[in-house]
Amino acid sequence: MRIFKFGGASVKDADGIKNVFSVLEKVGHEDTLLVISAMGKTTNALELVIKNYFEKSNELHSSLQEVRKYHNQILLDLFDDEEHDVFYAVNSHFADLEYFIRSNKSPNYNFVYDQVVSFGEIVSTTIVSHYFNHAGLKNNWIDVRNFIKTNNNYRDADVDWEKTQQFISKGVKKKALNITQGFLGSDENNFTTTLGREGSDYTAAIFAYCLNAESVTIWKDVPGVLNADPRYFENAVLLNQISYREAIELAFYGASVIHPKTLQPLQKKEIPLFVKSFVNPLLPGTSVSKGQDLEPKTPCFIVKRDQLLLSLSSIDFSFIMEENISEIFALLHQYKIKTSLIQNSAISFSVCLEDKFGNFNEVKNILSKKFKISYNENVSLYTIRHFDEKSAKMVEKDKNVLVKQISRETMQIVTKE
Repeated sequence: MRIFKFGGASVKDADGIKNVFSVLEKVGHEDTLLVISAMGKTTNALELVIKNYFEKSNELHSSLQEVRKYHNQILLDLFDDEEHDVFYAVNSHFADLEYFIRSNKSPNYNFVYDQVVSFGEIVSTTIVSHYFNHAGLKNNWIDVRNFIKTNNNYRDADVDWEKTQQFISKGVKKKALNITQGFLGSDENNFTTTLGREGSDYTAAIFAYCLNAESVTIWKDVPGVLNADPRYFENAVLLNQISYREAIELAFYGASVIHPKTLQPLQKKEIPLFVKSFVNPLLPGTSVSKGQDLEPKTPCFIVKRDQLLLSLSSIDFSFIMEENISEIFALLHQYKIKTSLIQNSAISFSVCLEDKFGNFNEVKNILSKKFKISYNENVSLYTIRHFDEKSAKMVEKDKNVLVKQISRETMQIVTKE
């Protein structure tokens, strides 16, 4: 079986959905499972719904109606008959969402987040499945929450691999076209969980691992994995081949094309990952597999915006030792703050952080009781894998460098621009 993942950009409108249909006609669709994300920027729109819900905003209803209106327009563009079953199915999903918003009693933001944003993927795949059937491509729609089982760590759930393996092995139809949702799972009480932002790639890898798939293909609006994000760097180069090890390194440092957790299950069973263009689906794209580390061998540039540079120093000029550092990292772990770079001296400790859950102020207040604290907000972290003198100078040019760190293969700098 092949696993195909299509992200939000590929199904953002009716033309996008028709193009996915065209891609399948060109590359085949038998014995294939599609993992599909929410349409366009739906997750962002549902995050606004959640914000308005918790702030008791009078804009809650209108923000929810915007999401509904967006999907309804796609339905009208795809189907001539407004009596088609898909209209009932989508309306039913939105009725379930509105019921949850009215009846929920939990004050837990992360729990509510997962229950609400999940409707983006459920509605998206419902529309795609119905359209494919309407266009003559029969398929099997499955609810991923019945297959991927997790703990209740909402917004960043951990997979229960044993249960997930059992459900996927028994429940996925072979030799058919299956359509399911990315990003989602469910806990032991069958409440929806999510696997972390951009987790649809991970979903594809989970299914591939459990099904011993032939391959995974991530379909993007770029020709494959580039050595740099073209939004920030000129003359980006297509990488034809990347080894699992190198791809994991790039993902760890923040390369946005491949989700960090995606590669590990694939590497365990040596399942190749392809990144291809849904605009030109017959082009070879990039292969991530066992073999050559990088072809062509060239510097790879990664930039992470909106980071925090936190610097701690001891109040009494005592050394910052293992005990202090372990305490700091335990706190960062507790508050789900990701560490991207570390640098320390005898009496100081600096760390570049990604605070995606907005917990930094609480951590800062706790640390200030034991350390002197200074920090810079909205800094950028640049990473160059396989750097050379030319690439290093290019990245540093006209930037205020706050921290610089160099190892054999990798250079990282934190800048305030």
